[in-house]
Amino acid sequence: MSRPAVNVAVRAARAAGNIILRYMNRLDSLEVVEKQRHDYVSEVDRLAETEIIRELKRAYPRDAFLAEESGAIGKARNTWVIDPLDGTHNYLRGFPHFAVSIGLLENGEPTLGVIYDPLRDELFTADKGNGAYLNDRRIRVGRRDGLAGALLTTGFPYRQRRHLDAQLGMTRALLAEAEDIRRTGSAALDLAYVAAGRFDGYYEIGLLPWDMAAGCVLVREAGGRYCDFGGRDGLPETGNLIAGNVPVVAAMVKAIAPELPPVLLR
Repeated sequence: MSRPAVNVAVRAARAAGNIILRYMNRLDSLEVVEKQRHDYVSEVDRLAETEIIRELKRAYPRDAFLAEESGAIGKARNTWVIDPLDGTHNYLRGFPHFAVSIGLLENGEPTLGVIYDPLRDELFTADKGNGAYLNDRRIRVGRRDGLAGALLTTGFPYRQRRHLDAQLGMTRALLAEAEDIRRTGSAALDLAYVAAGRFDGYYEIGLLPWDMAAGCVLVREAGGRYCDFGGRDGLPETGNLIAGNVPVVAAMVKAIAPELPPVLLR
């Protein structure tokens, strides 16, 4: 799929963004459920996801969906991967950093990504072979040639706290060479910011497809690379992701290798 599908995904993302903003002044009255320890969902997540799926189905009724709250819907060559509110924890606390994320997998390959930050009205879009854009302006990953002076970003593995020691080890190893590391609470925006050159690199343990599909397309189309912790290219089934420009990713893979147990290098 190409630009027409991007336009459909943009409409869906903006519709979800309107719902997210509409409820911002009513955070105290929202229904919130803890799906598992430290993992929350609100009625806003569900309403936004319903709106996204409705918009996409209108244009592509035969496609399948993989959404954070609804799970897998149907089977098809094309699968839309949706996180209606990436950064729910931030949103519920009034911390202004969250986004809508919509990706498309064609035969398992990420080919389209739309990430929308409704607070800043920043729209990141990309589709295979056509580059990456921020509000219609072409974006590129940063030009840094290694970890020296690099600004990195990460997320802590709240779904997999058993890997906390590995996370701290990776962070220690990377801080020995990089300038600094941020932890923002939205994987989608982290990856979009890597694509735009705001961050030089990103790493995280245990992401799910809706956390990373759209962002990985953005990084690739902005001239970057994504891989697993062992340096294997492609969307990692493990969810253990590194992204950035080519030399920064190579340097990150090398730096973290001594800190990781074999299970995270598979």
